[in-house]
Amino acid sequence: MESVYAFLKFLHILTVIFMAAPLYSLIIVNERALFSPQMVYQVDRYMETMIGKNALRCYVFQLTALLTGLWLIWKLGWSWNLVLVLKLLLLFVLMALLSIVHLHIQPRIEKLFNQVKNDPVPQEIAAQIKPLRLLRKRLAATCLFIMITTVLLGLQVFIQFPLLANLLILALAGLFSARAFKKPLRLGWW
Repeated sequence: MESVYAFLKFLHILTVIFMAAPLYSLIIVNERALFSPQMVYQVDRYMETMIGKNALRCYVFQLTALLTGLWLIWKLGWSWNLVLVLKLLLLFVLMALLSIVHLHIQPRIEKLFNQVKNDPVPQEIAAQIKPLRLLRKRLAATCLFIMITTVLLGLQVFIQFPLLANLLILALAGLFSARAFKKPLRLGWW
């Protein structure tokens, strides 16, 4: 029993680490902006392909987090508490945001890119893609903040942090998410 618990806990935590796609999507997008302010078809097509293919991986990791979390609760006989309910709700919010990106935003970007075959990317198409990318980027920053919040809650399943510590960590998470939204993270945290 102890080995099963250890494995499930490991898999659950590892899954959360693998769900770091929002941070790396923000890094990719911000690094791309340093390359050229104009759209460069091959570069932008490659970036969109990478981002578009992340959705399936994210769904798998989210489902794994859900199943391992529920299994841990069931196997260990935990009772539901506010922390577990909040973690579950935040996971559903992450799934919903991913679905918005994957089912609504990304297909629109792909449809626009499919009209382009090479450089230069027509200005009218670029002008339609930019607001969609900005919305996707905002959602990625929001997902990053929610992921950090979920990890913070995960650390408090058994023992809660003082309110001031929670507020400070959430404020720092908000600042980090906003920073990752605005600029490339050249030095890791900064």
